Amino acid sequence: METAPSRLQQLLSFYAEDPNDPFTIYALAMEYRPTEPQRALEFYQKLLTEHPDYVGTYYHAGKLLEQLQKPEEAEKVYRTGLVVCRRAGQRHAGAEVQQALNQLLGLDFEDE
Repeated sequence: METAPSRLQQLLSFYAEDPNDPFTIYALAMEYRPTEPQRALEFYQKLLTEHPDYVGTYYHAGKLLEQLQKPEEAEKVYRTGLVVCRRAGQRHAGAEVQQALNQLLGLDFEDE
């Protein structure tokens, strides 16, 4: 009896068919994130480079960079993300990126 392909296998086959689809690249980054953060980062970097208007990337890429102990790179991603979110009129995404940046910079005073 054949087993159904895993989500990762499905995404990889979609990626093989169309390596330029930002949604597939994003989905792969999210899929790899818990188990292979370096691999996830490669997909986030691809999005940041080749699909800079893909708003969803900035928050998650920044968080992953923080997790990988790269705060300067995370800050750069968040700051770029703010510009992209504003330009796209994506207020909610922009607010999330701003909050992540504030936390990174120690400007998040809500918990005090």
